[in-house]
Amino acid sequence: MPTRIGHASQLVDELTEMLLVSNGFHAFEGALVVRAADGSESGLDAWNDAASWRSDYGDLADGLVFFAEDVFGGQFAIDDRSVVTFDPETGARSTLATSIEGWAEAVLEDFPLLTGHPLAREWQEQNGALPPGRRLAPVIPFVLGGAFSVDNLRAVADVQGMRERATLTTRIRDLPDGAQLPWPLGAA
Repeated sequence: MPTRIGHASQLVDELTEMLLVSNGFHAFEGALVVRAADGSESGLDAWNDAASWRSDYGDLADGLVFFAEDVFGGQFAIDDRSVVTFDPETGARSTLATSIEGWAEAVLEDFPLLTGHPLAREWQEQNGALPPGRRLAPVIPFVLGGAFSVDNLRAVADVQGMRERATLTTRIRDLPDGAQLPWPLGAA
């Protein structure tokens, strides 16, 4: 399966095997998106292109191949040793599994938390299906105390949502806990 992602690791091989079985898919009523390994504008290559949203995160995105995301744009990625989560609001990485199979097991075991499925379902019951290429972004970011509720969610283009939160991430990156930050950014 051709891709320009340029990583050579066992995890990339495992990801390729999974995508040979199902080349990109949505699960849990669209709460989970696994990107296809093709040349489309929503495929792995485009999603991992340095000219896209990931450059806005600077070194926080270095060494990662992003392959899936939850309904809020929280990323699943592989590094040279593990499958990690990547928080779009903070840039924090957390190890989730040491294999693609382990990642799939973790998601199946705790899909409400790892995909945001309950809020995805509730939002879609009120607003209709979430269109392809769109994710739910908080009006007030979760990291700034925004509620995990439908009232605090809006549908945004996936790249736009990542770029907006990259701006937040770079602003809060070096702030001490408890520091005040105006929202929206740029407000007095």
